[in-house]
Amino acid sequence: MKNTVIITGGAGFIGSALCRHVVSSTDVKVVCIDKLTYAGTRTSLKTLEGNPRFVFEQLDICDAAAMAGVFATHQPRGVIHLAAESHVDRSIASAAPFITTNINGTFVLLEAARAYHGALAAADRDGFKFHHVSTDEVYGALGETGVFKEDTPYSPNSPYSASKAASDHLVNAWLHTYGLPTVTSNCSNNYGPHQFPEKLFPVMILNGLEGRPLPVYGQGANVRDWLFVEDHARALWTVFDKAAVGEKYMIGGHSERRNIDVVHGICDLLTELRPRPDGSSYRSLISFVTDRAGHDFRYSVDCSKIERELGWKPQHSFEDGLRRTVQWYIDNAWWWQPLRQKHA
Repeated sequence: MKNTVIITGGAGFIGSALCRHVVSSTDVKVVCIDKLTYAGTRTSLKTLEGNPRFVFEQLDICDAAAMAGVFATHQPRGVIHLAAESHVDRSIASAAPFITTNINGTFVLLEAARAYHGALAAADRDGFKFHHVSTDEVYGALGETGVFKEDTPYSPNSPYSASKAASDHLVNAWLHTYGLPTVTSNCSNNYGPHQFPEKLFPVMILNGLEGRPLPVYGQGANVRDWLFVEDHARALWTVFDKAAVGEKYMIGGHSERRNIDVVHGICDLLTELRPRPDGSSYRSLISFVTDRAGHDFRYSVDCSKIERELGWKPQHSFEDGLRRTVQWYIDNAWWWQPLRQKHA
């Protein structure tokens, strides 16, 4: 077994941040697996290309033979599994890809990991770990108060969250039934550089830069806990590196905000950093649209366990992370313009 870790979904938003973090902050070799669906792009990994501790494999986690081959070839000491379909609106329009990737794909990967783990020497088996990365959306919605904790009952409300809940249960079953050494983390909403231009932050930033309407669901009263993606990448590596087998951790940013307040913050930063020719505020572009089906009112996570047991805390305030994010999209049109044009 080598000092190598497989990261699935590594060309996506969170996955690419994790790849960059592991290569820059450790001596571990990263094998990045990604199918390169619409949301995965090699340009997010541009700084890692040519690095001897980074390998990219364009593969589908639903391909059992390919997954077995990756384990056999690279002999990893673990897996961090992020590959997933993740956009709620897309899951409402067409649930099938979410069932295929999030449920069937996780099953195939678990089976490949189980076969590989079972064939390892005893000493190596003790050092192997499968870290499954999930979301707080599996727990459903909160009211005005309360937080999600590691033992909160599951109650998913969208095809996306239901598929992720199913994958969480599969991982737990492979731990208890087959003894596969797994850990799980459930994160709050992420934001930051390299996020595909269909999510809230890039939609608002890029529509604003292009003078397009800024569509806000309902009255923008829905509340999310926002986690800067670089903080999440550090948390994921901390869980993989330090967590005991069978543990589960909530990861959040201590940054609850109403959606409308997030949009106002983006507008005000755009007004400051990229003033409009007529001097008007970007807030004038906000338009309220019909709320989506099954829109969970509020998410909030209690991440005191990971802070207490593993020593991780978010390093970025929401204000700092938001400024960095807006500035990054202003400065990196080379990254997002081709994606906007391709998926317009």
